[in-house]
Amino acid sequence: MGRRELRSPLGRAIGLGSAKEGVQHWWAQRVSAMALVLLGLWFVAALIAHAGADHAAVVHWLHAPVTAVLMVLLLAVVFYHAALGMQVVIEDYVHSEWLKLFSLLVMRLISFVLAAAGIFAVLRIAFGG
Repeated sequence: MGRRELRSPLGRAIGLGSAKEGVQHWWAQRVSAMALVLLGLWFVAALIAHAGADHAAVVHWLHAPVTAVLMVLLLAVVFYHAALGMQVVIEDYVHSEWLKLFSLLVMRLISFVLAAAGIFAVLRIAFGG
């Protein structure tokens, strides 16, 4: 009989499972949600302020450094928070290990590509490219 079999179920479980990463994931979701509330309020206020504005006015607005930085932050946080949420859904509802891993990889890749495309678009407008 090996040493592992002599340990109690609690002894084998300590340090495993959601207790290992769950708190960090939980905090990341809460912090990103708070950032989304603040950035979302800024974005909605900006949309209201620019209601009826033409394309040139919106481009001029995005040329401002503070606006461009806030838009990049908004895009990064939106896709990060969405990826965290989708990760929980995939981990909870996809039971096949290979399909779970594949789904997580595809979801992360799609989130990264969409965030990068949005950030690239904002920076291109901000720098006048």
